[in-house]
Amino acid sequence: MAAPGLRLGMEKLFEMPAAVGRQSRAYSKSQNFAEVLRLPKSQLTKLVYPLQELEQHLVRDTRPHLHMRVFDPSLEDIARAESVFAASQRNRIEYVSSAVRLDHAPALSRPEGHTKKMNFFKVGKYFTVVDMPGYGYRAPEDFVDMVEAYLKERRNLKRTFLLVDSAVGITKTDNIAVEMCEEFALPYVMVLTKIDKPSKGHLLKQVLEIQKFVNTQTQGCFPQLFPVSSVTYSGIHLLKCFIANITGNLN
Repeated sequence: MAAPGLRLGMEKLFEMPAAVGRQSRAYSKSQNFAEVLRLPKSQLTKLVYPLQELEQHLVRDTRPHLHMRVFDPSLEDIARAESVFAASQRNRIEYVSSAVRLDHAPALSRPEGHTKKMNFFKVGKYFTVVDMPGYGYRAPEDFVDMVEAYLKERRNLKRTFLLVDSAVGITKTDNIAVEMCEEFALPYVMVLTKIDKPSKGHLLKQVLEIQKFVNTQTQGCFPQLFPVSSVTYSGIHLLKCFIANITGNLN
């Protein structure tokens, strides 16, 4: 079974927020992608294709040097991918185990940075998602032995996702993670989190700087960034579609 390495909080992938902020107060957990498709075009673009919405503010001369949208699926593709992540009796999304003990189920409501062990989640018959501890000053003491060994030795990893705070940009600890992925020749992706926090101008500035970093200083990183927000749900549908695609489950 494919086991993509994801350092993503499970609540951000498998649950809808209570509301999608200013974009659509009517969009809630009980609704599905069919409701998203009925949003006005501008709201739909901002929610599903955040990079496309940001591109509108770019000067034309900067575009030829960027890989803003390498993965650009149709709305039909995204709707198909949603079924992979939709929990049902036939498609169970369940916690499998902790790397330490089987009875240690993770508390998904914990604040960011509190994951201390690797947690495994089986997504139906499709793949397994591994929720890893964050790197940096909050990393557990056995981070190197636990995470680096897994990433280096696991042969069926499809992709590793590095979460970067969009309001802060790439930090020294992010660079350590990038260097690790490059050293191990891991295919990886940068997911820009909290895009609801910074102003549109600051977010665009960060996107351009991080995109330049990916283009000029990495070899194994997927050329497209994935900006997301767990508050507004912006970009989450596209990210889930990408995961379904790289694990061979889009079709």
